[in-house]
Amino acid sequence: MRDPKKVLENTIQRCRERNIIIPTFEEMIHPERVPQGIKDELKSIGLWDLNSRNLFRITWKNEPVAKGGGFGGVNYIELPKELTGVNARIFTLLGKFFPTGAHKVGATFGPLVTRLIEGRFDPTTQKALWPSTGNYCRGGAFNSVLLACDAIAVLPEGMSKERFEWLKTVGAEIIATHGSESNVKEIYDKVKELLTTRGDTVVNLNQFEELPNAMWHYAVTGAAMEEVFLKNRTAGQRFAGLGLTQGSAGTLGAGEYLKEKFPLVKVAAAEAWECPTLLHNGYGAHRIEGIGDKHVPWIHNLKNTDLAVDVADEDCIRVMRLFNEPAGKKHLVHAGVAPEIVDRLHLLGISGIANLLTTIKMAKYYEMNSDDVLFTVATDSMEMYQSRLVEYRELEGEYTETHAAADFDRRLLGQTTDHMQELGYWDRKRMHNLKYFTWVEQQGKTVEELNAQWYDDNYWTRQFHAIKDIDEKIREFNDKTGLLKKYR
Repeated sequence: MRDPKKVLENTIQRCRERNIIIPTFEEMIHPERVPQGIKDELKSIGLWDLNSRNLFRITWKNEPVAKGGGFGGVNYIELPKELTGVNARIFTLLGKFFPTGAHKVGATFGPLVTRLIEGRFDPTTQKALWPSTGNYCRGGAFNSVLLACDAIAVLPEGMSKERFEWLKTVGAEIIATHGSESNVKEIYDKVKELLTTRGDTVVNLNQFEELPNAMWHYAVTGAAMEEVFLKNRTAGQRFAGLGLTQGSAGTLGAGEYLKEKFPLVKVAAAEAWECPTLLHNGYGAHRIEGIGDKHVPWIHNLKNTDLAVDVADEDCIRVMRLFNEPAGKKHLVHAGVAPEIVDRLHLLGISGIANLLTTIKMAKYYEMNSDDVLFTVATDSMEMYQSRLVEYRELEGEYTETHAAADFDRRLLGQTTDHMQELGYWDRKRMHNLKYFTWVEQQGKTVEELNAQWYDDNYWTRQFHAIKDIDEKIREFNDKTGLLKKYR
């Protein structure tokens, strides 16, 4: 058993030697409060640079430039009814402008930093283990470098080659497991093996069970959505819904924040129809990279989920081509979508497209109108999926305007309300109980805590409201390194 006091001393010394200052959650919500000296340093640092000052760019408010940018408003795009086919307003936050091009640097910040500042991870002797289906291990590897830690990325061999190539550039140890997006258990099995063979030299930071993943989204993503809504709403408009693929359930943590601010908001959790775990206790495989499945994440609060939505992976793939092929973009403009919107659709990766389809189905199911405002997230952009476009060109041939017309009518405007379920008490509990098979039987969680998640009305509130305590510990940690003195 490691001595937390000694571990914390090692961590403080490592950060002092490497000139590492850790931002608070408050500064990620309000980057204008970052010390001016740090803002000045960022002027010469690229968005993806392996520089510890980029910890301060873990925010939705980065200036959308590759290097030297400051901070501004939230990065988002409003997708008009000419594209979505619904009268409800749909806003999408853009993950493209985080370091690594995906918001998972935020989801990984919480799990790693909370351990570092509490003496539960020793960067001088331990490695951070990041099990993932893609962007989470990329974000984890990036933050590990910035925080002077070694990283191990465990992900399915079938994920896009861009992910593997990038992980090599940052020096992460890469372990590829069998399968693709749906093969989460195989990742867990490899993690168990590593924990057995390497002992406490590795620390498992599993996004599906790490509450600081969801806590980051509660604090930072939830506040960003609220800000965009208040900035853009007109008289009589309401924050009506949040639509997201379940994934690790981290981003769904924003729903916890939004339900506190807007109690009538509806939260939809989506998955691939080809793997209908929530909807039908089912299984399968699909092609929507980054959303996980075949289990319910430990950190998903089902009591706050109102709607289960299944989207077809073929819809996502066809819309990917519609948004990114020249013939697709030409058809969208011809159909009345503003060219400036069409030019920005590459900012939605495959999971972002799935999130968009989720919100469209949600708007249709609840018969929402122009007074209703919906939010979702583009976790990443097409920058991570160019190889997929090449693959489908080789597989299916040239993408023509005829293909574009058919895909626009069927895959976007033609979204229906099939494969959906509005959740009552027992529906939610059924989905919650699915956690037992993964987390109690396989991963060592207790039945007592599983029941606490359902029956203890304060369980989730306690977790998410701990953000202020974490910020205070971050400030204390920075004071001990002494590195902030020159900025005051």
